[in-house]
Amino acid sequence: MFFCPVTVQQSIARLLTGGSLLTVLLCGLFPGDSLGGDNAIFQQFTQHIGRQIHIDKQAFAQANTCVSWFYQAGKAPPPSAQKIDWRPTPSSQVEMDCLRHYPSGMDDARNDLAKTQALLSVSLTFYEFALVADRNDDTIYSPVEIQDMLRSLTLSYHDEESASTQITALMERFDNVYRNRNMDALMQGMSDLYERGYRVTPSDRIELDRVMG
Repeated sequence: MFFCPVTVQQSIARLLTGGSLLTVLLCGLFPGDSLGGDNAIFQQFTQHIGRQIHIDKQAFAQANTCVSWFYQAGKAPPPSAQKIDWRPTPSSQVEMDCLRHYPSGMDDARNDLAKTQALLSVSLTFYEFALVADRNDDTIYSPVEIQDMLRSLTLSYHDEESASTQITALMERFDNVYRNRNMDALMQGMSDLYERGYRVTPSDRIELDRVMG
């Protein structure tokens, strides 16, 4: 079990109580295909994390739906008579999907729900980190902001490095943290930004709500 920011906990809680998710198209999350030189790092970094959030939301929604379905199915009384080779006949797409994805039933679905919730927490928290690092909310990482962000992630910073090099380093760090679910390293990075005066702004909260919509 690991700690995640209140904003992330609240977002996941909404998904759990809502019972369903609307799939958000990536083009809706991040409009515009062209990236200017000044905001390339911010745009590409947040898009990279956003794509993972999109995948995680779908996986979390599926697991959550199936946990609910197995729970409801378990409450139903068994048929009065069954043949030895009796198999339940799927009565809906949800039933077919849940039986296909979780052939062992509720335990598999619960385990997957815990896993997908943990992964979604990591991707959402990293997205929050990326927003916080844009201190003045102009969707551009200034030289000072990029320096602070790289160092908070224990990445080296050199003035002569190209934007593409910095973007690659940030994406690789996200992928590594996500793959290992290393929330401790991420929270240490967030703490480092806070010590430097960065904060979650009202604009950041609006953006987080939009991504979770």
